[in-house]
Amino acid sequence: MAFGRDKIELRTLDQIRLMRRAGLVVADALAAARAAAKPGVTTGDLDAAAAEVIAAAGATPSFLGYYDYPATICTSVNEEVVHGIPGSRVLEAGDLVSIDCGAIVEGWHGDSALSLVLDDADPADVALSAVTEKAMWDGIAALWAGDGLADRLNVVGEAVEDAVDGSGVGYGIVEEYVGHGIGSQMHLPPDVLNYRVRERLTRLKPGMCLAIEPMITRGTIATETLADEWTVITADRSRAAHWEHSVALLPDGLFVLTAVDGGAAELGARGVPLASLD
Repeated sequence: MAFGRDKIELRTLDQIRLMRRAGLVVADALAAARAAAKPGVTTGDLDAAAAEVIAAAGATPSFLGYYDYPATICTSVNEEVVHGIPGSRVLEAGDLVSIDCGAIVEGWHGDSALSLVLDDADPADVALSAVTEKAMWDGIAALWAGDGLADRLNVVGEAVEDAVDGSGVGYGIVEEYVGHGIGSQMHLPPDVLNYRVRERLTRLKPGMCLAIEPMITRGTIATETLADEWTVITADRSRAAHWEHSVALLPDGLFVLTAVDGGAAELGARGVPLASLD
């Protein structure tokens, strides 16, 4: 089912259940990559750990082969914002590592990302990751307002910007890369902005599935793309963090498809009901 000028697809409950299966595969793959992330290992080792989990689940990587992307996950280190290609790079103590992963189950996608700081962490990097994660959860929670869905998609960008501004630190919110719809394809309409705009964005409807993914930097919002045509870095080489979850909008609440608990803890803390997939 589709609606609106962007032909935004609405999911049935059965389709959302399949997306939940994909989301749990992604959660497990990210957990494996996170556990493998230690000083002295390569970003390729993280990719292998995630690939093993996805294969064992009988799922398919969303990223591998997507516009010829050559790996299962993205590993973006320090000033790399997103789309870093895993390979021979050896991780070092103090590195800020963002890991992005997607998987497909029976044609349905899950997509999630996290950031972590390795041993001897700079507290400023830890704080950056924490603010980015909070901004993601605040953006997700904003999709629900009181006793029903919020009116329009603008609420996500407003909540993300408020979380970042509320930190009291002059972080930058990357504007060139945004969240997206997700389902039968990894990237679908609508774009999910991480900042305020005056334009009235898409009206929210039950059955929508969205990937909410703020990318926040310790400096500029300007980015550059490296010669590999994938890796995006900050123009001023400041460090960046990236957090993402895929979420389903339902009449009785929200369900975070890529969170092991469905988002129960973070949504509950924000007064948002956890939807039922039964």
